[in-house]
Amino acid sequence: MFTCRLPCWRSSATCKPWQSGRFLPRLWERCQPPSHKGINTTVGQGQQVSIQEKQVLEDLEMPLARRETENLFQEQPETGNQYLEDALLRSYLKTHLPPKVLEEVDQDLERFGNRLLTKVRPLGWECELNPPVFRQYDAWGQRVDQIVTCSAWRKMKEIAAEEGLIAEAYERRYSNWSRLHQAVKLYLFSSCSGGFSCPLAMTDGAAKVIESLGIPGSLKNAFDHLTSRDPKKFWTSGQWMTERRGGSDVANGTETVARKQPDGTYRLYGFKWFTSAADSDMTLTLARVADAEGHVKQGSGGLSLFFLKVRDEEGKLNSIQVQKLKDKLGTRQMATAELWLDGAKAELISAEGRGVASISNMLNITRIHNVIGAVASMRRMISLSREYARRRVAFGKLLKDHPLHMQTIARMEVQTRGAFLLLMESVRLLGLAETNMASEQDQLLLRLLIPVAKLYTGKQASAVVVEAMESFGGQGYMEDTGLPVILRDALVLSIWEGTTNILSLDVLRSLTKSQGQVMAAFFSTVQKKLELASSTAKLEPAVKQTRDAVSSLRGFMQAAGSKGALTMELAARDFSYSLARIYTGS
Repeated sequence: MFTCRLPCWRSSATCKPWQSGRFLPRLWERCQPPSHKGINTTVGQGQQVSIQEKQVLEDLEMPLARRETENLFQEQPETGNQYLEDALLRSYLKTHLPPKVLEEVDQDLERFGNRLLTKVRPLGWECELNPPVFRQYDAWGQRVDQIVTCSAWRKMKEIAAEEGLIAEAYERRYSNWSRLHQAVKLYLFSSCSGGFSCPLAMTDGAAKVIESLGIPGSLKNAFDHLTSRDPKKFWTSGQWMTERRGGSDVANGTETVARKQPDGTYRLYGFKWFTSAADSDMTLTLARVADAEGHVKQGSGGLSLFFLKVRDEEGKLNSIQVQKLKDKLGTRQMATAELWLDGAKAELISAEGRGVASISNMLNITRIHNVIGAVASMRRMISLSREYARRRVAFGKLLKDHPLHMQTIARMEVQTRGAFLLLMESVRLLGLAETNMASEQDQLLLRLLIPVAKLYTGKQASAVVVEAMESFGGQGYMEDTGLPVILRDALVLSIWEGTTNILSLDVLRSLTKSQGQVMAAFFSTVQKKLELASSTAKLEPAVKQTRDAVSSLRGFMQAAGSKGALTMELAARDFSYSLARIYTGS
């Protein structure tokens, strides 16, 4: 006799389907017998039919009880090759790249788009379902401090090397366009990378710092590993800057002390509060060099930059103790840890007291990576939302046939396109600077655009992704659709590499330090773009609106200049937003 027990007591914490990211099976799929017709409902052999069994049998006769569940579900949105489906990206490359470069880059990106669709995207979801685990002790009580990552995460590292996601920018096969080629590949990779874009950002930043130092002999080995296309040789790097007392305020928050050894190396002692990608092979970090009496210099002038390998030649941690893994809202695929440096062996790579100045190149690179992640998350969500609108029927017609719904998508598209163009402009200027082809005006503009683009797109991503999630209705809120993870991971983009306020103040510093030259370069460039656009009749309204915005901004700057520094500081965020909108509009 068949007995059905309702699994009402099972919690999500112990439910295997929930843990694996799949829909929970329907109740009757768990408990229905092969066929109810053969069930003996009479009392026999001392058994009695329970009231519950009778109710089940009655339910099985109901018209919808055995209906195929597929007919009750909404159709899932599906996207194809990201590169081929991104009309704006392809148009931009066709407009800007030299024909020979375009031909090769186009072929590479189409191939890469297919790999992302068939290989990388499934791996990214696997990384989300299998976050890193911290194993502090082995079975015999020995402390091992092992961070265990899933096979998909390790495969991501191999793919990153094979695709040259770091190497592309430093091989410079396409001269000043090499950085743009790399950025586009990272843009396509980011939204399906399972969080692996973060260690790549720090790896790129570390490579840039080493290159800016002239790749000294002692660091050539590290640089070769960071820029390798061989998965067996490729290294990722951390960026251990944040300590318990400070986030962006490294000048006053860094307590780690470096003690010089007889062989010229240093031993580092301190606590690193946030260390993203703690499973990396190496890191760059800040510390204060102690003198013979053990005293250190406070402030930014006391900070120096160090290189250290996370593990020694035997694979053991370099006098590093892992205290715990951070429990984060998003980017759960990546191990972020609290680390205790208890005499970690390191090499001083900056001039003593010049640590903050030495990481400026790193910050430029990682902030551009942040912009890449922001724009990629917006593009991914809008692509899915647009595809869903072609499939989902509501109130008798497809969502795409509802004008208000399409207006909402169109507004998100405008935001995303503007952010994309701001990203491409920043990367284009960086490529010129890296190949000594940038004019003085280009360099001034790049100094301004990097913090502006980072702070603005970080905020845009949160707003656009939330709006796009809403376009899916209740499905947007379901974990197993893969949509909530895009939102969670996007929310960190306004925090990483400097919050909105921190970067707004950095924008003001760029104005002050350049004695107004940065703004002169900005206004000059915008004016040239508007002159080009004014020859197209259809753009006249937009040109006029942008010129009005420029005039308003100039007027504000003149008025604020007479009221003191506090006025500009209070307006720093709005001022930075205005710069982003004006430049994007031009």
